[in-house]
Amino acid sequence: MRLLSLIKHYWLPLTLFTVVAIATLSLWPAASLPQVPGTDKTHHFIAYGLLMLPTALKKPKGWLYIAFAFIAFSGLIELVQPYVNRYGEWLDMLANILGLLCGIFVAKLVEIFADFSYKKSQ
Repeated sequence: MRLLSLIKHYWLPLTLFTVVAIATLSLWPAASLPQVPGTDKTHHFIAYGLLMLPTALKKPKGWLYIAFAFIAFSGLIELVQPYVNRYGEWLDMLANILGLLCGIFVAKLVEIFADFSYKKSQ
């Protein structure tokens, strides 16, 4: 579980990096972005799941407020996109919220598995 310890230790820089990456990619002109497999909604889902995962694993004080801040960030991005030659879609925000929830769910599964593995090794 070395990776889990690293993620928990570096949760804040990982989260800030992901916020910057999401903001940059979301506001960059779409025509100059490379084509990647999957749908737009899939990309949103994965990005916001990855955004939530380190925070949900670490669970710092007020971590659920951080999740709501990510939702607000998502909405802000969707509102700003039309001003930078992109299209803001509320379905993107739904995909973002579902990604955040998935990040929380995956963190809970990791926590259960880690706890089970620890108890089994005792």
